[in-house]
Amino acid sequence: MVFEDSSVSALLAVENIDPNTTTNSSLKEKHFPAIKGAISGDEEGLSKEKKRNEDASKKSTTVIHKSHLFENSWTFWFDNPSSKSNQVTWGSSLRSLYTFSSVEEFWSLYNNIHPPTKWVPGADLYCFKHKIEPKWEDPICANGGKWTMMFPKATLESNWLNTLLALVGEQFDHGDEICGAVLNFRARGDRISLWTKNAADEDAQLSIGKQWKELVGYNDTIGFIVHEDAKTLDRDAKNRYTV
Repeated sequence: MVFEDSSVSALLAVENIDPNTTTNSSLKEKHFPAIKGAISGDEEGLSKEKKRNEDASKKSTTVIHKSHLFENSWTFWFDNPSSKSNQVTWGSSLRSLYTFSSVEEFWSLYNNIHPPTKWVPGADLYCFKHKIEPKWEDPICANGGKWTMMFPKATLESNWLNTLLALVGEQFDHGDEICGAVLNFRARGDRISLWTKNAADEDAQLSIGKQWKELVGYNDTIGFIVHEDAKTLDRDAKNRYTV
């Protein structure tokens, strides 16, 4: 880890409790238009924000605030239900929002994404390790699978946040096996899934499933479905593992 004098959990907690610090506020201003633009489909706003950031980085090389870096960089992705209906191939409507590498960047992004209560059914929000696309076809995801939990709207946001903190804070013993997490908003019930790399590694998958349940305090049985089974059998795919 790259953190100094503070634990991951403590730093994450401080940033969330005090969102009005100078560092957090400036980062919010930096990312807010782009996040809102991406989710609302405002291409012009997104392009202007990217250009503004590029110009700013060229003009200044002075680092004012010290960032608390994560072990891995992570990327938020978004899939709009209205875009899905027009896509030619699955995944073509997926959009990369922002890649973050520090505690400060994480909170600036998270605090400006709409809460789950305001999302429409059919939307998907992803948080994956940088350079891993949330698709079955991605080489790193191809031989993997996913653990899934169902949540009522009332607890969805807190469990999504706790899942994200566990990921970026490297709280899993087999963290190298994890690709990322996805939040699916569905009329039949909202769910959160953890995608992993190697479905054949039973010990690693069971460890991840058990730790995830402990970290979010989930008491029901959860199942692990292999991506290849989901592709060929769709909703008839059976759980490979359960915890």
